[in-house]
Amino acid sequence: MFTNKNNIIINLLAGLLLLLSAGFVSASTLSDLDGKAASINDYAGNGKWLVVMFWASDCHICNVKAHEYVDLQARHKDGNIHLLGITTDGIENKAAAESFIKEHKLNFPNLIGSLNDIGAMYYDMVGEQWRGTPTILIYNPKGKLNAAQAGAVPAEVIEGFIADNS
Repeated sequence: MFTNKNNIIINLLAGLLLLLSAGFVSASTLSDLDGKAASINDYAGNGKWLVVMFWASDCHICNVKAHEYVDLQARHKDGNIHLLGITTDGIENKAAAESFIKEHKLNFPNLIGSLNDIGAMYYDMVGEQWRGTPTILIYNPKGKLNAAQAGAVPAEVIEGFIADNS
């Protein structure tokens, strides 16, 4: 039988393991397409709004809407909004991800991760279950997550949200 002291120690260790695993997931699940470890934190909090678009090369909606995000990046390339793409294709489907980037002429950086790892990372960040692609996250200029939305979000809605929260 555990004493209160033992329960406290077990709870502290369990909490520490959760913190370590959460940090490990968010730090190690993404890389750039050259295989270098990367994270959203590398792009957020630099004084500009960051719009993160999670996509998959085989996602029909992602293929249809990609041009909107390319246009959004082009309109704000010298402004206060930047985009970051994150594909759920996983390193085993890197060629498909690279083909998507080339086909849609994505003009913003893209990271790659596995669907399972991204789902766990998303839960850690948002506190909700991953629903799929596309999904949009919006970080304010200080790097704080301000919005998360599953599904395609029109560029005008993103711009309006940022205008209303600036």
